[in-house]
Amino acid sequence: MARIAVIGAGTGAMTAAARLAVAGNKVTVYERSASYGGSVGRHEHEGFVFDTGPGLLHLPAVQRDLFVKTGKESLEQCVSLTQVDPAGRHLFADGTAVSLPNASRAGVASALDAALGAGAGERWTGFLERARDAWDRSRRPLLEEPLRADHQVLGRDPYPALKQRRLLRTRQAATVAEIGAWELADARLAALLDGYALSYGLDPRTAPASAALLPYMEQTFGSWYVLGGMRELARAVYERCVARRVEFVFGAEVVRVVEKDGRAAGVELTGGEVAEADRVVLGVRPHAGLVPGGQVWGADDVPVRAGSVPGRFVVLLSLRGAREADAVHRTVVHSADGAAEQEAVFGGRVAAHPTVTVLRPDDPATRPDEAHEAVTLTATVAAQGPVDWTDPAVRQRFADALVERAGAAVPGLWERILHTEIRTPAETEAETGAEGGAVPPPALAGAQGVYLHPGNLTRLPGLHLAGGWSHPGGGLAHAGMSGTLVAGLVVEGDGFRGSR
Repeated sequence: MARIAVIGAGTGAMTAAARLAVAGNKVTVYERSASYGGSVGRHEHEGFVFDTGPGLLHLPAVQRDLFVKTGKESLEQCVSLTQVDPAGRHLFADGTAVSLPNASRAGVASALDAALGAGAGERWTGFLERARDAWDRSRRPLLEEPLRADHQVLGRDPYPALKQRRLLRTRQAATVAEIGAWELADARLAALLDGYALSYGLDPRTAPASAALLPYMEQTFGSWYVLGGMRELARAVYERCVARRVEFVFGAEVVRVVEKDGRAAGVELTGGEVAEADRVVLGVRPHAGLVPGGQVWGADDVPVRAGSVPGRFVVLLSLRGAREADAVHRTVVHSADGAAEQEAVFGGRVAAHPTVTVLRPDDPATRPDEAHEAVTLTATVAAQGPVDWTDPAVRQRFADALVERAGAAVPGLWERILHTEIRTPAETEAETGAEGGAVPPPALAGAQGVYLHPGNLTRLPGLHLAGGWSHPGGGLAHAGMSGTLVAGLVVEGDGFRGSR
């Protein structure tokens, strides 16, 4: 029985903890905050309940596998999963609106043709077919295996872009923005694709064409909601860990990974207490002083992408008045000037015309009664630092801008507001410790590998990386995959190549 110390209680770290405990290890999780879940948080106010992190689940097979492998109760026996249908409603700058059905390729094509004109559905379907090819080519090395020593092969983009005649020569789309302009050939379809990238914190102008995997995964495997809020999923994973006798120590900030005889040998807590361990799993973003030598990987291992990673600005609205019967769970109000928004977000400024995602779950657990409604507004924004999100005036102006834009999705929104709660990258940084309140994006192939994340194995023997800041990146599904990979590496050794 090995003693394993896990730093952080995010979903990726807890996934690793549960799987390692089932394998017979003694696992202790050290969490700096007072609770589990990491970014999967919850806010409650006078009977209203809000998710403060992810609002929907994609690729639920990752969580299903965790529950199958760690106990007798399935995921569906621990939480109530429901498919969101339609998957989303999109409101474009020209006033066009379209609702896309959940996990129905033919239904999406029909909806796009009806809303945007004949041919729109065919162009989007053709794009998704190419995205499927990219998925088939990269799925295993990108998502299901530990990062390979020859990870440079993932520097090649797997998306089979169409050949285009541009400026007297043949070219192929290399970025999300170029796919929109050259292959989709409709400003609204381009905005739809851009919106997927932006929601994951990716700049459409520079994100590789392989980001096509993101809409492919959602439209193929569906969008799911957990009744009671996504925090219920974190609760279920935490309870599975406890059932497997994982020990949690909350309010315990790890200040240093202890090294002894050239390998990780435990963790040092605030105050100087040292907890010895045979292995350490780092489930948070590494920072100066935490890891011996200051780095767990080097420039020769994974290229470092230039620029800061954006965060999320969230407005939680307690509303008077019942949710109308035909309300949609998720509506995306696209920017009136997408190029200007991208320039602002990735240039460290406040966007004047933000893209806003409006979540309106039909869930009695989120509201005090049927005469009220809980609504969440989210926008991708520059991190804390480039923008001072602690400035009350900056916070309020941007929150008002989101509410103004969300009015297109929620009738009579301004008049219905009872209470507003604002959460910015500044709060994310304070609560999770992530520098600037940044939210890690998923790993992507292409672009010479700069969209990859550090591998789960590190240069320090006995130290492993799990969670959104490690391979294969951010998002509930990806973080869960990272925890699975770490458990496999610990249990089966460094030669582990993923489950088959």
